[in-house]
Parts: sequence; C-alpha cells; structure tokens
Amino acid sequence: MQDIKGADDGQDREDNARVFELAAELFGILATPMRLRILSALCDREKSVSELLAEIDTTQPNLSQHLNLLYRAGVLAKRKEGTQVIYRVQSERAVTLCRTVCTQIAIEMDEPASVPATERLLPRGSK
Repeated sequence: MQDIKGADDGQDREDNARVFELAAELFGILATPMRLRILSALCDREKSVSELLAEIDTTQPNLSQHLNLLYRAGVLAKRKEGTQVIYRVQSERAVTLCRTVCTQIAIEMDEPASVPATERLLPRGSK
C-alpha cells in the first residue's frame, strides 16, 4: 500500500484524499449492525431473501432495503431463481474486513486484559 501519511506533491495528496474518501464510503456502507448481520449470514453460502429473513430478526422491507444498498455498492451479487432472489457475497475483501474487526472486538469483549490498550479497537469504557 502506498504511504498515505506524508505526501510530497500535489498528485500524491490527491491520491491520498481519494483513498480516504473511498475507505470512508466503504465504512459507511458497512456502518450498520443489520448490514454486518447480512454479510455474516452470507459468508458461507448464498441465500434467498426468505432464508435471510428466517435467520435475521427484521422485516422484509427493512432487509430488502439493506440488501439493495449492499448490492448497489458491489458488496453483494444477486440472481433470480424463479420468484426467489438469491444473494451472495461479491466482495470477499469487505467480508474479510468485517470479520477481522468483529473478531478483534469479540476478543476485547471476552478477554479485555489480553489486548494491550494501544492495540484496542473498542473505545475506553466500552463493554
């Protein structure tokens, strides 16, 4: 990855600004617990909307809204099978990012003393 700390010329600064913009866009897309649940549910295999509804406690319109946003962002792919819409993970990197962050947070919650304060993701006082 390129050095994003100290850009020396204007083009590097523009490139760095674009990196931050795109990262913030991805984090924004992934910034709701519902979307993280959807990604988690689709990690192992593709599922229909009805299968996802059985697994995730929400309404069909709410689920569809989140699925559509993830699809438009390129995180998920979809296909039709008869009357069913089947979703699958399109961006393995987004899933890897989510899995890494969620695993780290789970470790910090379960064993807070095992993670040095300088390496923690959770804000101070979070449990």
